[in-house]
Amino acid sequence: MTTPTPTQTLDLAARFPGCVTPDERPGYSGWIVPANKLIEFAAALRDEFGYDLLSSVTGVDYFPEDRMEVVYHAYKTTGGAGLVFRTQTPRTSAEVPSLVSLYPGVELQERETWDLLGIKFNDHPDLRRILMWEGFSGHPLRKDWHEAYFEEEGKPFKNRWPVGKIIQAEDVNPFNDNIAYPPGFDAKKWIPEGDAALYGALAKYETSDETGLNTDHIVVNMGPQHPSTHGVFRVAVILDGENIVSLKPVMGYLHRNHEKIGERNTYLQNMPYTDRLDYLSSMSNNFGYALAVEKLINIAVPERADYIRIMMAELTRISNHCMALGALFNDLGTFFTPLIYLLEERELILDIFETVSGSRMMCNYFRFGGVARDLPEGTLEKIRGLAFERLPRKIDEVDRFLSENEIVRARCIGQGILTAEDAIKYSATGPLLRASGVPYDIRRADPYGIYDRFEFDVVVRQNGDIYDRYMLRLEEMRQSVRIIQQAVKGIPEGPIQTGKPQYQVRVPAGEVYGRIEGPKGELGFYILSTGKPNPWRYHVRAPSFINLTAFGPMCIGQKIADIVAILGSIDIVLGETDR
Repeated sequence: MTTPTPTQTLDLAARFPGCVTPDERPGYSGWIVPANKLIEFAAALRDEFGYDLLSSVTGVDYFPEDRMEVVYHAYKTTGGAGLVFRTQTPRTSAEVPSLVSLYPGVELQERETWDLLGIKFNDHPDLRRILMWEGFSGHPLRKDWHEAYFEEEGKPFKNRWPVGKIIQAEDVNPFNDNIAYPPGFDAKKWIPEGDAALYGALAKYETSDETGLNTDHIVVNMGPQHPSTHGVFRVAVILDGENIVSLKPVMGYLHRNHEKIGERNTYLQNMPYTDRLDYLSSMSNNFGYALAVEKLINIAVPERADYIRIMMAELTRISNHCMALGALFNDLGTFFTPLIYLLEERELILDIFETVSGSRMMCNYFRFGGVARDLPEGTLEKIRGLAFERLPRKIDEVDRFLSENEIVRARCIGQGILTAEDAIKYSATGPLLRASGVPYDIRRADPYGIYDRFEFDVVVRQNGDIYDRYMLRLEEMRQSVRIIQQAVKGIPEGPIQTGKPQYQVRVPAGEVYGRIEGPKGELGFYILSTGKPNPWRYHVRAPSFINLTAFGPMCIGQKIADIVAILGSIDIVLGETDR
């Protein structure tokens, strides 16, 4: 858990005497800030104490108490542990100030917290639903919200175990939807207001040229059924000719309310659910969630398991970047040739995942205190062959064939620029942040696992354009190969799990935020436990979702054809964006 140092305690307490207090509840950490002091506190945190990256924002419902909290996790891009602060509000009139004016990167996160928990952020520039549809009744992450055929708060449901008489909602009501409408709502007569609010947020533009001729700007929608949106994703754009004047991402088409499911699952049941977030990076998702729960239960990981985890995580990074770069070149118009070559390397990595876990994509391999099973015979030799022979050669091939290609350079250099200041401001992490000149990598800035044992470089590029994001991922693949080579040489013999496998882990009461440097950026899990078998609050800080905050600003002034390339260079997966 993140705990303030004595110096921080002294400085913050002195800076805000009598109002900002340490959170002394058992199992909690950080600071409690009154809502009327929140903006002043956040400004001091950024400008005086150097916490320039507000990484995660989420809410907690303490029902049946009349109390809700908004929980913030802030970090310094120069490195080090983070700082937790929170503000509390009555549940019956949940309102807190918006921090968008100080930390613009929280825009989408505050909208999500409003949408799912009903906490209103005053002075937010565009407080609309973001994952649920506009006619949705209520806020589904509130503890008193139940779906139409609600069974129980926690799993396993009694009709499944121990009773064993399974009841399914579709059997109870076979010809109706599992949905509850607001009182007096008629779906057949409902007129959607969401588009009007969306286009209002885009703003209406009118301009005149030098002749005085008035010209209207055009609203264009790309997606959600579009081959280059990397999933079911919509982009609403205002155009002046071919130039982008304003842009808003529209998401939620794939939303499953992963977090509501996670709060009903037991801790172990959530492990395979993390596979379905960024479904191209299953092993990394497992890693982040396992670290968070291990912090709560204070369990050690055997050394051999630590080495296996590092190898799986870095193979995942290479696999992810193969897909990201192949899809980017497809978006640029290369029509599958680079993608197919890169997918061949990814398939060889998936062969290894299948060998160790039994599955190619939904691996479900990590466990609290280790991994599910040891490397099968011959697997280490396969990893060695990839890391020492094939992958270095293939990465060099991609570099040689594509990096100097005139079309790639023309479409990418100087396009979709994100400055270092804006990258931090919009809470960008991962390759998106480092390609803008900020050398922030959690593996170095706040090490986890055994990353501090390995030699590797934090890759940085300075221009913040599409080309630098491509080149950075290419070099990151080389650094991942370098880490895997060291892990293959250094892996010891020994157990791969602490203690006996447990189907029901005992998690003490308290909160934790566990995070990793995923292939797309900071993947974080905020977990609040009450000591029961199911988490009270389970929140995913999804890099695909938060990195999209910078998408609109990166596109302003670009051509409409550049939208596809810029989106491809961000590297999103909608399973993680929508959750």
